Amino acid sequence: MKLLAGNSNRKLADAIAQSLDVPLTRAQVKRFPDNEAWVTIDENVRGEDVFVIQSTSFPANDNLMELLVCIDALKRASARRITAVTPYFGYARQDRKTGGRTPISAKLVANLITRAGADRVLTMDLHSGQIQGFFDIPTDNLQAAPLMAADVQAHYRDTQDLLIVSPDVGGVVRALALASRLNAGLAIVDKRRQGPAQSEVANIVGDVAGRRLIIFDDIVDSGTTLCSAAKSLVEAGAAEVSAYITHGVLSGAAVQRVNDSVLKELVVTDSIFGEGRDIGGKIRSVSCARLIGEAIRRIANEESVSKLFD
Repeated sequence: MKLLAGNSNRKLADAIAQSLDVPLTRAQVKRFPDNEAWVTIDENVRGEDVFVIQSTSFPANDNLMELLVCIDALKRASARRITAVTPYFGYARQDRKTGGRTPISAKLVANLITRAGADRVLTMDLHSGQIQGFFDIPTDNLQAAPLMAADVQAHYRDTQDLLIVSPDVGGVVRALALASRLNAGLAIVDKRRQGPAQSEVANIVGDVAGRRLIIFDDIVDSGTTLCSAAKSLVEAGAAEVSAYITHGVLSGAAVQRVNDSVLKELVVTDSIFGEGRDIGGKIRSVSCARLIGEAIRRIANEESVSKLFD
């Protein structure tokens, strides 16, 4: 097994390597003066099972291109199998035509990764499950629910009055996975989207009065929708509202927006590394390195990955 890390999240790649007790492959992943990606593998990978660890987060286009060039370099170096490990899969929100003359960018990115030479994809909490079908190669979509459930149990001594909240109808299955692990109830926010980053709360399905609520979702970007949902839940009588979100994109003024909101706390994984971004205050991170590392080990040993979530 070989682990090759791109530059999108070296801290997570180091943690994954440590969990597997496997050193990162020596390589140079740099830029030409005009910002073109430049990759050189500095050790033999012929006949090896190689895992390329690279989230396609901000800057999404640069990190995506870096991933593609890494895969191409490995393919031309005669690696036996190449697995693209993308803890955060960018462009996943564009997974269908939402109007006339619009792209399905998630399918385009899936095609790019496949044509670059990847033999398999390992990711976590895709925005929608059907994206797995966009790939013509095996795709494993890890669930963050067990990781988040363990953190909830560690920080909430009494879970009897907890209620898991899905921020929209599309996230019900994801929220239900966490609720079932915590033996908690489920509520749903009926969200009406006004634009790509704008939405408003229309209704709340479920009795949230006097309950401690946990909003569970896959992505928090600008934080506007999340903070608006939390405010509506408090106005509906919730005792407190926290949020567990797998991928903390947290673009623009999102961190300040969350810290100024009614949210008690926001918990994200380290699938995205925000260089120069302070995620203190109400925001904290839990590591997904061991989960991804165990999945990599199972793939390398031809073992079941789905058993991780039984």
